Formats: sequence, C-alpha cells, structure tokens
Amino acid sequence: MRMNVSEHAGASPEPTRLLARFAWLTLAYNIAVILWGAYVRATGSGAGCGNHWPLCNGAVLSPTQHAQTIIEFTHRLTSALAVVMVSSLLVWCWRKTAKGDWARYSSLAAMLLLFNEALLGALLVLFEHVGQDRSPARVFFLCMHFGNTLLLLAALAVTAHWLSKGHRRFSVVNRAEIVAVVFGLLATMCIGISGSVAALGDTLFPAISLRASLIQDFSSGNILLRLRFLHPVAAAMGAIYVVWLIQKNLRNRSHFFSQVVMLAGLLIGQIGLGILNVMLLAPVWLQIVHLLVAELFWVWVVLTSANLLFVVVDCQSEARLVVDLPAHGANESVVLR
Repeated sequence: MRMNVSEHAGASPEPTRLLARFAWLTLAYNIAVILWGAYVRATGSGAGCGNHWPLCNGAVLSPTQHAQTIIEFTHRLTSALAVVMVSSLLVWCWRKTAKGDWARYSSLAAMLLLFNEALLGALLVLFEHVGQDRSPARVFFLCMHFGNTLLLLAALAVTAHWLSKGHRRFSVVNRAEIVAVVFGLLATMCIGISGSVAALGDTLFPAISLRASLIQDFSSGNILLRLRFLHPVAAAMGAIYVVWLIQKNLRNRSHFFSQVVMLAGLLIGQIGLGILNVMLLAPVWLQIVHLLVAELFWVWVVLTSANLLFVVVDCQSEARLVVDLPAHGANESVVLR
C-alpha cells in the first residue's frame, strides 16, 4: 500500500492575479501621492494647515478657502487612503500566500515604511520645516523623508513583482555581487535624495537666469544652494551602477531584455530631463515630470537588481522522501513532501 502525505504550507503556487494587480495598483497610487507631495512643496503649501497634524488648522476639516490649505489637506487625505491600501495589501498577502513566501515580508516592510513616512511628514509640519523654512534641520528631515519614500516604493515594487510570479520563494544566486548591488542601490538612492534637496533649493531660491543660478550655487551661504551641486555628482555615480547592471543582466539573463531596454531608456530620459530642468530654471510642471520618471527609474533599478541576485524556487519542485514500512508481508510506502 502506498500513501502520499503532503504538508500543505499555504496557498497554491499558481499566480494570484487579482492580488498581484492590487499590489501594482497600490504602487501606482503611492507614486501619485508622492507626486502630489512634490506639488505641495513646489507651491509652498506645506504650511497650509499650520503646524497642526493630523488636524488642519486645529479642525478636522478647515473651513478656509485658501488654495494652499486645500492643496495640503488634499495631500493628507490621499496619504490616508494610501495607508488603507497598503494595510489591505498586507492583510491580503498574509491570507493568500504560503508561510515563508517573500511577498509576506516585503508587504510588512512596506507597511512599516509607510508609517515611518507619516511620522516624518508629521515632524516636518509640527517643527514647522515647511513653507519658506530654510533651516539645515529642514534639509535633514527632507533627506530622511525622501530616503524613506524610496525604500517604500522598493518594498511595494518587489511585493507586486513577487506576487506576479505566483508568490513563490527565491534563492540568492549571485552572492559575490551582493555588495556591489547594495552599494549601487545606495548610490541610486543618493540621486533621489540629492535631487529632492536641489528641488527645494529651486523652490526657495528661484533664479532669474541660468547664469544667476550657477552663481548662487557657489556664492550663497545657504546650505540648500551649496548642496545643489551634489545632485549631478550623485547622478554620475548612480549611472555607473546602472550601466553595470544593464551589462550584467544582458550577459546573464537574456529573457529580461525588455526590462533592461526600459531601464536604459529611463536612464537616458532622466539625464535629458535633468539638463532641461536646469536650462528652464526648474518650472513646477517639469519638476513633477522629472520626479515621476525618477520614481519609475528607481523601481526599475530595484527590480532589475532583484533579477540579477535572485532565482525563483518553485515550492512544488521539492524532493520527496520515500520510506518503506513492512506490514503483513507487503511494502507500505509513505511519501513525504
């Protein structure tokens, strides 16, 4: 007699398409919320609700008709919906995936990062590092805030990517390149963080000409203008990693060709938008477009890096152990999976 005993650790490894689509939708929605947050900063509307948080000017719904208040309050409403969506994604992941599936833990990381995002945003408001504040403390909180934003997008992106693969597990295949990938991702994050500082400088110190803008970078005593030159330096360092990443993926994984082509296109697009942003003296609409492409670029860098390091492990391909048990002169086999 032969008996099959299987330990079912969770849901089927078949792709949970609806859950994966919701994960991509959650990522897209958070990108939109971040873009609106950039509009809040670019229009100086961060102080639209005063130094109150989460209330707006001491009320749940401020009766004022000021544009800055409406812009800031709208950002808070959209951020609250983001919390609902990411929380739903976390619960859904833990209900529909198997124990040990990586999407569970990346969705949990996204939830924790989103709460930290809200905390940093609250501190910016409560400490009045919004509006026309030019203090070094605002620069510090801004860097922390945008760095956390990039990590949040990374967590949401890999969650959606892994769910699209059928919430399978993964194994590290290129351990020797982990250090290069970690430093490369940090360099890419520095592009975004330094870009947020440069954008704040453009908002608080608008230049009347390209020549005047360049003079400001080297003659002003304000830290925001002094740090603007770091953005092109960080962009050059990050670009080196991206070129290396493209070359490695083309050599090792030819079936990721379309993803690599998209990454190369986003890199070229970002360089072009950065140059155009400087030449046109950073109009608000171009800052938003530049940030949108930057967020898409970051997501593609994260996913391409993950493709380089990890390989899918199908949970149903585990080896089975056969044990023969003598019973009444016949062989009984128990197949353990």
